[in-house]
Amino acid sequence: MSENWMEIWGKQNQLAKVMETNQDTVKYGLTLSEADAQLIVSERGNALKEQKRVEFGVGISVKIIYEFCDSAYIDQNNYVDTIIRLQEIFYLYKNEMQDEITDDELLHFMKEQFETICFGDLDYLEGTCLSNFAQVIRAGYKGHQGSSGYGEYAQFDEVERWDYEMYLESLKDLCWR
Repeated sequence: MSENWMEIWGKQNQLAKVMETNQDTVKYGLTLSEADAQLIVSERGNALKEQKRVEFGVGISVKIIYEFCDSAYIDQNNYVDTIIRLQEIFYLYKNEMQDEITDDELLHFMKEQFETICFGDLDYLEGTCLSNFAQVIRAGYKGHQGSSGYGEYAQFDEVERWDYEMYLESLKDLCWR
C-alpha cells in the first residue's frame, strides 16, 4: 500500500527537524547524516506501529535528541542506535504508564536514570527503572507531576545503592590493615 501525501509530508517534515538538531548537538561531538536521520524517522514509525500509537507534529525523536545529546554515555559511535532504542523504550512506557505521565516528565525521568542509576545501560533503564516506575504510576502515584519527573526514582528503587562515604571508609580500613 502506498503512502498518502500527508504521510510523505509528515516524514519529510520529521526528517528536516531531526537534521536541524545537528546545529545544537555538534558541540557534544554528535551529528547525524541524512541516512542516519532517515533511519531514526523510519524506526520511529515502526515503534509507533508496534506500540499502536499515533503521534502528531514533529514527534518525540527531536525531544529525545535534545534531552540526551549531552549524555556522558552517548558518543558518535552509538548515537543513532541509542536514539532509536530510546524511541522504542519511550513509546513502550507511554503505553505501560497508560499516558498518565507527560512526554516531558517521562523524558526527564528516563534521562536522569540513564545518567545516574543505569550508567548508560539501556536494558537496565527499560527492564528495571522504567518497569518499577510504571508500576507505581499505574497504581495511582502522582508525585511526578510536581517534579517534572526529576528525583522520583529513589523512593521506588528496590536496589540498595552504595554510600560513597561508607565506601571510602571501608577502602581506608582495607588499605591500612
